[in-house]
Amino acid sequence: MAFGPYLLLALMEGLVKAAVLALTAVGLSLVFGVMRVVNVAHGAFFMLGAVLAWTVAQYVPGPPALAWMVAIVVAPLVVGTIAAATDTLVLKRLNYDPEATIVATIGLLYILEQAALSFFGPDARPVTAPFTLRLQLPWFGFSGYKLFVILATLLILLAVWWFMTRTKAGLVMRATQVDRQTARAFGINVDRVYAGVFALGAGLAAVAAVLLVPISQAHYLMGGDPLLLSFIVVIIGGLGSLRGTLVAALIIGLSDGVISMFWSPTLAKIIATAAVAMVLVFRPQGLFGARA
Repeated sequence: MAFGPYLLLALMEGLVKAAVLALTAVGLSLVFGVMRVVNVAHGAFFMLGAVLAWTVAQYVPGPPALAWMVAIVVAPLVVGTIAAATDTLVLKRLNYDPEATIVATIGLLYILEQAALSFFGPDARPVTAPFTLRLQLPWFGFSGYKLFVILATLLILLAVWWFMTRTKAGLVMRATQVDRQTARAFGINVDRVYAGVFALGAGLAAVAAVLLVPISQAHYLMGGDPLLLSFIVVIIGGLGSLRGTLVAALIIGLSDGVISMFWSPTLAKIIATAAVAMVLVFRPQGLFGARA
């Protein structure tokens, strides 16, 4: 097979990575954009979504497609509920102080990882894909489920955009992002908005994990890479900028796919980290972030 088909395959694999990364990073960006909270536990929410997907697959009878459909509903709801409770019981009591919330979410990260280790175990566990269709292209075969992940992510991101720009709840979130005190003066329940945003961000991470886990495997330490790459994407795209997050996720995902195939995954992470350093030096607000 010539170089061209290899490059096409790498780009398609990169699109899958970019899709999952975009969903995860959009959740992180929403939380920071509205709440100004750096959620270090975001990767743990991702991991919890994958673990819940595996758990649902063990207890839902019938074909794998049914278990997957139940998991894509149950996992975000459970993870979102845990996130909302965390906001109400912990972050709110800390008055969303930046340093205190970082420490608190680090603590939550370890609590969720140790809970998963205790109940789920240390081994990586596979989840069966809802379907096994394989597309046979002229040069290579490509998983139909991976193509589904890309398309499903596009639909979910469009739904998030519509929610944020075309609904009253999205307008309330954006108003709270601009000025929390003024929003409170106009009768907006800021505490409820914050709990909802934190739940939405965690729920998006859980959805990304449910989409990814049939390709990868569920493991109690699997949240590390998504957390690191999400921070890289959010910093490059611009803190709080959803458009920047999506563009940066596409760049990082495609470059990761190409570099991992032709060189090594480690080199891909090194280049992504170097890109963050360059952005922080030459454009601290990110590609699409507003200058303070």
